[in-house]
Amino acid sequence: MELPHVTSALDEALARFEGARLAFVDGVWVNESVRGRDLKYYIFDWDDNVLCMPTRIHMERLNSKGQWVPHVCSTATYSVIRADTAHYRFPQGRRELAFVEFQDTRTPLGGGNFLEDLDRALDAIAAGRRTPPPSFATFRKTLVEGRLFAIVTARGHASETLRQGVERFIERVLTPVERETMLINLRGYSYCFDHVQTFPSQTAVLRRYLSLNRYHAITSPDFDRRLAEEAPGLTTQEGRKRFAIRDFVDHLIRILDTTGMAALRLPISIGFSDDDPRNVRAVQAYITDVLSRRFPTVKFCVYDTSDGAGAHKMTISGQLELPLE
Repeated sequence: MELPHVTSALDEALARFEGARLAFVDGVWVNESVRGRDLKYYIFDWDDNVLCMPTRIHMERLNSKGQWVPHVCSTATYSVIRADTAHYRFPQGRRELAFVEFQDTRTPLGGGNFLEDLDRALDAIAAGRRTPPPSFATFRKTLVEGRLFAIVTARGHASETLRQGVERFIERVLTPVERETMLINLRGYSYCFDHVQTFPSQTAVLRRYLSLNRYHAITSPDFDRRLAEEAPGLTTQEGRKRFAIRDFVDHLIRILDTTGMAALRLPISIGFSDDDPRNVRAVQAYITDVLSRRFPTVKFCVYDTSDGAGAHKMTISGQLELPLE
């Protein structure tokens, strides 16, 4: 995706960096001030947290006559009913039949439509039919600032599908000024910490940034294969999310060590947001019992966005202020 070069957008973006230290390198602007920027990173659940996707879940419900009947529901509804196994179940007891629309393979019942569903979700926001979910603005700001992030979702798509979704989000949501601002920040990180002196194209800068992030669909075949090698027997959604979160934290620490950013001794903060209270409780316990002990210098914060309107913050270690309140 080649981002358009709009002079007026670039001029407006540069005006937003008032007081920052900018450099003109290889014919483009870079933000040298990122060298002293706080090290904040983010982990996002996707559905009903970043976007309210129209993807449906195919369940069965026990009706008043004692019969199991088809019941199609949204992800928001599923987060409420999934613990009620007395009244709701997977068709034939098979999870893959319930979540057939949450995979890349197209079937008669659905599936393979992640980018189409993403477009429909963004169309609903643009038309005013739906309010952006609680973490929509934070995710947008994360991209503009060029901060690293992870998508950790219970979907079954390939990581590349999720990455393409983020690229589509950038293409459709960020304004020309925000895209220019993002590129100036991204070049700043490459210039300051990777000692990059040449910037071939906007597309190359963006693709490198997207490649540094993590995209974990925890029910995907790829994720299953990885768990079989590294954590066999891990079957619950909460356990899989914990594994994905740990992977991202380890990934971040490696990057900080490799680039020398860790030597700056700046505070490291990681925020996690999810709309499913069950996941929130599991992650909160995992951070308290495991991550905060393994990474005592990292500040963790969990945001419960289940009410759909805002976020309830739970600080586990240190203090991280996310613009969710």
